[in-house]
Amino acid sequence: MIPILTTTSVVMCPHGGMAQLFTSNTEMVIEGAPALLQSDIHPIVGCPFAPAAPSPCVLIQWITAATQTSVHGVPVLLQNSIGLCLNPTQAPQGTALVAYVQQQGKGI
Repeated sequence: MIPILTTTSVVMCPHGGMAQLFTSNTEMVIEGAPALLQSDIHPIVGCPFAPAAPSPCVLIQWITAATQTSVHGVPVLLQNSIGLCLNPTQAPQGTALVAYVQQQGKGI
């Protein structure tokens, strides 16, 4: 089973910025925490990325999610979901890194 991401998971940008995991989901709860949805927007704080000029990651746009589990037709996010970290101009800066997922509960 692939674990489902929840608001207690830890997701980072490739440069070490931390995603703030909020969700509109109030129905699917795993270990007391709401499951994250592909449609959720996750701001990133603390990204230090500055190759030539400051260009920090500011949010994650999820491009893959579960194919079999959803809430009202919106797929839930899994440990292996792919999210693009975007800068303020919406340019991709790399993929999100899932650093922690609940170890128990239902997955797919």
